[in-house]
Amino acid sequence: TTEMANQEEAEIQISELDLLSSMFPYEEEFAVTDQLALAELKHYVENESAEVPSSKVQFILNVKTEVPNASMVEFSMACALPFKYPTVLPEITVRSSLLSRSQQILLNSDLKTYLIQNFSGEPCVLSAREWVKDHAAAYIDKDLSSFSMTASDATQSEVTTFTRLWIYSHHIYNKHKRKNIIDWAKELSLSGFCMPGKPGVVCVEGLQSSCEEFWSRIRRLTWKRILIRHREDVSLEGGGHAEIQKHRKFPTLEEKCFDAHGARGNHMDLGQLYHFLEEKGCADIFQMYFGVEGH
Repeated sequence: TTEMANQEEAEIQISELDLLSSMFPYEEEFAVTDQLALAELKHYVENESAEVPSSKVQFILNVKTEVPNASMVEFSMACALPFKYPTVLPEITVRSSLLSRSQQILLNSDLKTYLIQNFSGEPCVLSAREWVKDHAAAYIDKDLSSFSMTASDATQSEVTTFTRLWIYSHHIYNKHKRKNIIDWAKELSLSGFCMPGKPGVVCVEGLQSSCEEFWSRIRRLTWKRILIRHREDVSLEGGGHAEIQKHRKFPTLEEKCFDAHGARGNHMDLGQLYHFLEEKGCADIFQMYFGVEGH
């Protein structure tokens, strides 16, 4: 059954992560960046809970390697394991401050080709790390003028992704957090809305990388409970400013207070939230948050 296959894939992911942490015990070599996703995955395996984890486990592997003139260079591999991994490939992006943009794009596409050709259905994060250790330094001095792909073509061919995150929090009262949410969204050119109170709802939309940066900042604040309830990703061909604007459902990010009632004036009128979402064409989200049909 898919349930069993999922369970098995999740177990393989956990044992691979355990292996990585025993091989690379230091934070500067290996660090899980999304502890919540890892906890969810473990919970899924241990309790055989039927609820499939909502977010991918993400981690960073840093690889030091020597370049020909004997200095050391560090490459960082940002990895995410899709839920079906290892039946599908991991998502890996290799970066280094010494790589130009086009060198980085070439390195990543060669790594992907290597994985596609050599792995199907087995864990391959360690092999990818080995490949980076052995090959990445060579890309630093690669003169790409001889390649037909110029940097501008490369940027064109990179698909931009528009993302909308629906974040759920047990409550949002704190003024600093509320200010952070608005300031960070502005800084990252994200639109959406924040409904403070209990529960707290935050929606942000914009470039995928900006949404992920927003989430990683928000998550580091102290919360009783916070999670991404739902995530929407749309690939944009070309991905120019106009195309991003076209996908937005909210003009800016603002705080929405729907007729607070309750002793602390903190319980929002969910009926009004439902109508607000309905106006924006997002009514189906209400059910994901509150598990009931709104009306």
